[in-house]
Amino acid sequence: MTDSAKPNLRIIVASTRPTRVGGAVGAWVREMAEAHGEFAVQVTDLRALDLPLMNEPHHPSQQNYTKDHTKAWSADIAAADAFVLVMPEYNFSFTAPLKNALDYLQKEWMHKPVGIVSYGGISGGLRAVTTIQSVFLALSLHPVKPAVTIQFVASMIGEDNTFTPTDSILRSATPMLDELLRYEAALRPLRG
Repeated sequence: MTDSAKPNLRIIVASTRPTRVGGAVGAWVREMAEAHGEFAVQVTDLRALDLPLMNEPHHPSQQNYTKDHTKAWSADIAAADAFVLVMPEYNFSFTAPLKNALDYLQKEWMHKPVGIVSYGGISGGLRAVTTIQSVFLALSLHPVKPAVTIQFVASMIGEDNTFTPTDSILRSATPMLDELLRYEAALRPLRG
């Protein structure tokens, strides 16, 4: 299957801290998704995207965007068929840059599946996963149940800033990607 015939998977790296580990985890997720072979894979790094705090005068449901950064973000997300969020847990929740990026748009997210790769300390980011569920509901994003949860992520980052997962983390990626593929096909008719 050619990349143009494959569903477009957008991996979104949600941490913007200069000392983050999210970039390394995101690079690993990209490798896993490309090895899976069923998606055309792209990565969006919210640190590089650098969206300002929501500054559009109109509600996102109108899609009456006035800012070039919003128009570009809208086109990128509209072109995606499925998502993987690579997200840390900050204070029992998900990051402000991720919330801002989600809030910029509405219809572009609708009826698309989302997988989660969460990371952190002892909880592996699970409290952040819990708090983002209501946002998914509001945007008609459809989370898949298989997920990747990375506890004590700092212990898996090497001196060269690469992520080396445990065997159980490694095995959890494929079921998530398989389910994203199934959900994408099932939801495609709703996107018309």
